[in-house]
Amino acid sequence: MVNWVEAQKPILHWLVHRAGLRQQTIEIEPGTVMTMWVPQEKATKKRAVVPEASKTTTENNSDKRRRGEAAEKPVVVLVHGFAAEGIVTWQFQFGALASEYDVYVPDLFFFGGSTTDVADRSPGFQAECLAAALDRLGVERCTAVGFSYGGMVAFKMAELRPDLVTSLVISGSVYAMTDSISKATLTELGFASSSELLLPASIEGLKALLSVTMHKKLWFPEFLYRDFLEIMFSNRKERSELLEGLVISNKDAKVPSLNQVRQNEQEIWWSSLDLFNTVVLNYLQRILLLWGENDNIFNLELAKNMKEQLGEKAALESISNAGHLLHIERPCIYNCHLKNFLALVNSENTKN
Repeated sequence: MVNWVEAQKPILHWLVHRAGLRQQTIEIEPGTVMTMWVPQEKATKKRAVVPEASKTTTENNSDKRRRGEAAEKPVVVLVHGFAAEGIVTWQFQFGALASEYDVYVPDLFFFGGSTTDVADRSPGFQAECLAAALDRLGVERCTAVGFSYGGMVAFKMAELRPDLVTSLVISGSVYAMTDSISKATLTELGFASSSELLLPASIEGLKALLSVTMHKKLWFPEFLYRDFLEIMFSNRKERSELLEGLVISNKDAKVPSLNQVRQNEQEIWWSSLDLFNTVVLNYLQRILLLWGENDNIFNLELAKNMKEQLGEKAALESISNAGHLLHIERPCIYNCHLKNFLALVNSENTKN
């Protein structure tokens, strides 16, 4: 019997190829590999050496312009959520961005073809390996766009590698899933556990998941629910472990330190304006919190609180008539907000 959801994948692969992306497998270390859709001109390049942190895309572009060569496009990394792999999650975004940006669409571990034999299931481990994969592909600076689970990974990567992640776009996520946030969310939604919500084992469970993630209730025939369950919720054991590794104690939660300064080509964490007597280049990672007004998992009030905690570097924009899956429900408006932000941050980077 034909699985109609699986049958659509060749069309999606054709579209992503048409957008100029090719799938590549990057070995992080023996037993740990990450698959990623990358610009076709970067797919065949083997990078054995991690680029020096002191070299920025802007500086390289200036050198290329002086030599009359084409400048590199700014890099955008699209980090998916928990329900589907990269190109399924971002099917309405990669084509809209590919003409102006070098788009990278990774599959986090236990999604797509990404696997690891390391026991660590934390977002921090995902972030470390994603950064390492981008290093091997020669990416020096990027904007990370994270949705839901992918937003937590993007936040962590920005904190661990401020030289790599210069700006963030986060939707339907938090920088850390604490005990209290997890419990409050599940209680409000009426689920006993994150696995019950995010790893449905029945058509009824899948319908319940879609009902809380989408603002507009859509009707699908029963066979499509069945087909979706068959292919989209594989690696159940490992994904359940990812959910367990996601929640941290309230006492361990902290607002990520995302500020950075540079002096004499060295990256230094920001701690005080009186830290140096000399003039430094202040490097503030801009953050756009792009939210669905009707997000039932991480509501708009939570986003407002997070913006206040993150400070002046963060901006919040909301999209009406959109729930948790805002980039799928209202892709045109989502893409407009995203492209406006990317134009802003890349204009600022060019001036520095």
